[in-house]
Amino acid sequence: MNFRELQPITSRRFVLMACCIGAGLGLLTLQAKAQEFPPKKTISMVVGFVPGGAADIGARIIAKKLGENLGIAVTVENKAGAGGNIAHQYTASGPADGSVLLFGSVGPLTIAPHMMKLPYDPVKDLAPLTMAVNFPNVLVVHPGTGIKNFAEFIAAAKKEPGKIDFASTGPGSASHLAGELLNDMAKLDTVHVPYKGGAAALQDLLGGRVAAWYATLATAAPHIEAGKIIPLASTGTQRLSALPRIPTIAESGYPGFNATNWYAFVASAKVPKPILDRWNTELVKVLSSADVVEQLNKHGLTPMPGSRDDLARYMASETATWGRIIRDRKITAQ
Repeated sequence: MNFRELQPITSRRFVLMACCIGAGLGLLTLQAKAQEFPPKKTISMVVGFVPGGAADIGARIIAKKLGENLGIAVTVENKAGAGGNIAHQYTASGPADGSVLLFGSVGPLTIAPHMMKLPYDPVKDLAPLTMAVNFPNVLVVHPGTGIKNFAEFIAAAKKEPGKIDFASTGPGSASHLAGELLNDMAKLDTVHVPYKGGAAALQDLLGGRVAAWYATLATAAPHIEAGKIIPLASTGTQRLSALPRIPTIAESGYPGFNATNWYAFVASAKVPKPILDRWNTELVKVLSSADVVEQLNKHGLTPMPGSRDDLARYMASETATWGRIIRDRKITAQ
């Protein structure tokens, strides 16, 4: 075979090689764009509840600092409804470029899967970024109930089963499960009344249309100070520094009672790992900054930044704990 016979083959090989190289470069370019950080667009921080509650307050404090650090716009987007599940589904099915962050909550992430069929899987469809804040709720009542302390609440609930009702931010929320846990441990029959968020629950509590609420301190504090609602006990293992005279439920006759609320950052599982890792770095930086810590603490929110694996393990533990309570109490989404 002479050179003229080899030339067409060599030319075809050259063209093929050029095409392969071009395709490879194109793929690398697409991958580079997919892993661009921060994404060249406004970052949406999704909250599953209406404005005014602890989730909204905490998210806005964090979003402001995050935007300042990165030099980009970070907007809080409230998508209330279904106990926060709407926001979680929105994020799970959202873009894969990392432009949507979810200020996720204990209910949709670890409780709701035991209560209903969800259009998303918290483990498979959402990727953990970092724990954000952890905090107990405060059992508060309307002054019209005549109840002044936790012992009186227990006595009243036992005297008239089914008469005292308590608000929550939705079925399966931390405020709901705190009430169910007390019902279980104290053998009470208080009635759950779900709302779409803390602001709506607070409105009806202040109006006397619901007797009690396991409220976040961020939402309840101004009204406690004004005497419009009465704090009875907190739901964590330690007293709140802002309410040192208010006992925990655990120290009030129910040792082992612990029902803390928490919010954690997650994103769509479709987001590339390098971007997820970068978001962990940036969010931990924000949650560790002195000014953000101070602002969150003022609202009773304790920052607890950590690794992505830390959050995954914590979510698994909470899923197991609340799954048992839900089965034992036969709790449903209705």
